[in-house]
Amino acid sequence: MDFSLSQGVSVLAAFAAVHLLVAASPGPAFLAVSRTAIGTSRAAGLIAAAAMATGALVWAVATFFGLHVLFAQAPWLYDALRLGGAAYLIYLGVGMLREAWRGGAPVETVVPAAGRAIFLRCLAVQLSNPKAAVFFGSIFVTLLPAEAPLWVKGAALAILVMNEFGWYALVALVLSAPRARRIYGNAKRALDALFGGFLTVLGVKLALSR
Repeated sequence: MDFSLSQGVSVLAAFAAVHLLVAASPGPAFLAVSRTAIGTSRAAGLIAAAAMATGALVWAVATFFGLHVLFAQAPWLYDALRLGGAAYLIYLGVGMLREAWRGGAPVETVVPAAGRAIFLRCLAVQLSNPKAAVFFGSIFVTLLPAEAPLWVKGAALAILVMNEFGWYALVALVLSAPRARRIYGNAKRALDALFGGFLTVLGVKLALSR
């Protein structure tokens, strides 16, 4: 079946709109980027945004290769990844709660050597939820026809990366502004407790979900 350029553009436009709405929804990734940007620096926030885009790309490519089908055939694998991801989110959340309880350190200034650690930590947050593979499986099946040519699928992956990075970069730029950082510095313990509490709740919710 022929797949015209206009059909491809229409499919990609729908995919871009749906995915952007999903990317902008609150969740662990949003919390991780927010706290990194507001508590460290703008550069650190952009590194976190790049990590989220990378993690989304990993899940999307894995879905193209049938990971969501593997999850359906081997539920134990999905459950193992889900519980592992939940444990990691709870670990991060409890760590923030402990830091808030103890008072924590003042707002930091990121150093170049910390960039890799920030990237890996935020990448782990993005990869902590195997439900992403299930979501991408459903959105690809719904919005990308089976007969779609390779260029459409490649463009969908590029759009996904741009949406993820663009949204989280915007979050990082807004929350790393001097005024936002001053507010965070004045209420660090309360905000760290809020961030930690949300991450812990999200981790518990992930662990209890199916």
